[in-house]
Amino acid sequence: MHARMVVFTALLGFALAAHAVTAEDLIAKNIAARGGADKLAAIHTLKLQGQMIFGGSFKLAYTQWLKRPGKLREEARLQGLAQVQAWNGHQGWSIQPFGGRRDPIPMSADEAKALAEEADFDGSWVDAKAKGNVVTYLGTEDVDGTNAYKLQVKLKDGNTLVVYLDPDAYLPIREIARRTVNGAPEVTQTDYGDYQQVDGVYFPFAISSGPKGSTPDNRMQISIASAEANVPVADAVFAFPATVAAEQGGEP
Repeated sequence: MHARMVVFTALLGFALAAHAVTAEDLIAKNIAARGGADKLAAIHTLKLQGQMIFGGSFKLAYTQWLKRPGKLREEARLQGLAQVQAWNGHQGWSIQPFGGRRDPIPMSADEAKALAEEADFDGSWVDAKAKGNVVTYLGTEDVDGTNAYKLQVKLKDGNTLVVYLDPDAYLPIREIARRTVNGAPEVTQTDYGDYQQVDGVYFPFAISSGPKGSTPDNRMQISIASAEANVPVADAVFAFPATVAAEQGGEP
């Protein structure tokens, strides 16, 4: 090979290596795009309100509370009935009045994992090592016309997430979750959009979720209308109800 070509090839290889995408780079860009680590850490609680829509037309009033470290409660209300799912940091539980269950019932460990994962509103890829998660960059993939970056997150709980980041905004636009629930494999697709700032941090205000490959009519749609950060939320809001009065006593 000509000496000049050898030099050119070496320089090209160096340039490509210098610009190689890594999981660490993408995580750093994601944190910066969301508002930065300091602003994200400054949010200790988050309250989201809007609508949950099924089948394109069945609408329920929706509220979600998040609290550090790792607590979540969400409610969907219709005609005085409240469907509740919650994770208190150690245990998951639910109230399913639309399925004929008005008493709170504990979730199995597998069922509760999805709530525990969602309760980490920093994202499972942020401080992954400290959380016992492993993040790997998988290249790019087309997501509805966008050549998105792919991050695989092998979670400490045994589940696996693939997070797709917009190549310009570095915000998640899709997540594929592979979970085993009570011995059966489940693959869920969640799409994110309409990002808006809450106390300087971007959160998705449009969320669509359902089994991978499902049609829009078979997916759950969440549309957030308002959000408040650092509102007082007692730990009791997330705890398994001690009495019927507590579990049916209205909004926390």
